[in-house]
Amino acid sequence: MDVDGASTSGPPGEPHSNPIRWRNHVLYQFTQQTLPACKPVLTPAWVITVFLLTGIIFIPVGFVAFHASQSVVEIVDRYDTGCIPEKFRSDKVAYIQDDSFPKNCTRVLRVRQHMKAPIYVYYELDNYYQNHRRYVKSRSDKQLLHGLKYNHTSSCQPMDLNNGLPIVPCGLIAWSLFNDTYTFHRRKVELNVDRKNIAWRSDRDHKFGKNVYPFNFQNGSLIGGGKLDASVPLSDQEDLIVWMRTAALPSFRKLYGRIEEDLDADELLVGRKKWVPWDNLHCCRFYFHLNISRLHAASYENSKAIWGHSIFIVEQENQCQLNDVVVFTNPWVKPKKVFGKWQMIVHCISS
Repeated sequence: MDVDGASTSGPPGEPHSNPIRWRNHVLYQFTQQTLPACKPVLTPAWVITVFLLTGIIFIPVGFVAFHASQSVVEIVDRYDTGCIPEKFRSDKVAYIQDDSFPKNCTRVLRVRQHMKAPIYVYYELDNYYQNHRRYVKSRSDKQLLHGLKYNHTSSCQPMDLNNGLPIVPCGLIAWSLFNDTYTFHRRKVELNVDRKNIAWRSDRDHKFGKNVYPFNFQNGSLIGGGKLDASVPLSDQEDLIVWMRTAALPSFRKLYGRIEEDLDADELLVGRKKWVPWDNLHCCRFYFHLNISRLHAASYENSKAIWGHSIFIVEQENQCQLNDVVVFTNPWVKPKKVFGKWQMIVHCISS
């Protein structure tokens, strides 16, 4: 391994006599790329060893990731068509806004494999642009933390005031809160869906006030989404906290809750879904995510993510092994010519 570059220090034990000149000298070295640098000599043995060790490391990591992807089971049910009467299929919003029709829907789900708790329940929306620039900025983070003490909420327009009174929480994001609800029954016994600790702890502790309560929320003539309990602080309304963390893509899923009971294979699960009649926004599918692996939900939320990581890791391992073979066989397939001192001089003159 070679170390190249000129020394920039003066005599040992003495400070630089002229800091400006020394600084200019260092700048010159930087622009001319002559700073002291470590330049490893890439010999075949060294390169082969690095690629071989890297491949050996990736093999068990890829195996673990692949095994995790195989242990994830998902049950998906799309209800934006199955729960709507035939005559309203072409105009779903009209059905949702029509109070004369019940908005309850029952779906039967079959469990394909044994599933060990915790089982995560997600809802998924398609073609919903939470990343729109007008939508993303229609909120007030300081109001979420301080409540009515903070009154500079112009960024929330037009959902900042109602009848001259401030709205807490303000903005279009909170106004469009997802409000579909789900219940699940197994053998006529309702399964408890735990909706606690579904939001990030950092959001609960540092972004939503513990003494901030909903005020004047969803009291206007046009109601966009779900309502909030005025007696519960925002830091405890985790469905709101999850919804307020906007998605980067138009198709996204958000955590609804967890089922803390195991489910057996070939078991029938009855899911009941309720639409709120005044919902003017959501036309979605609910995503029932069943995870039996021991991976934390924040690490891998679905099998697609794990499968992508597995492919990436296996691809890296294969690339390392391929490079190892190429470097190892190259000296025999295409050896370099070895010149002596006089042969090199003659070669340079003749060329």
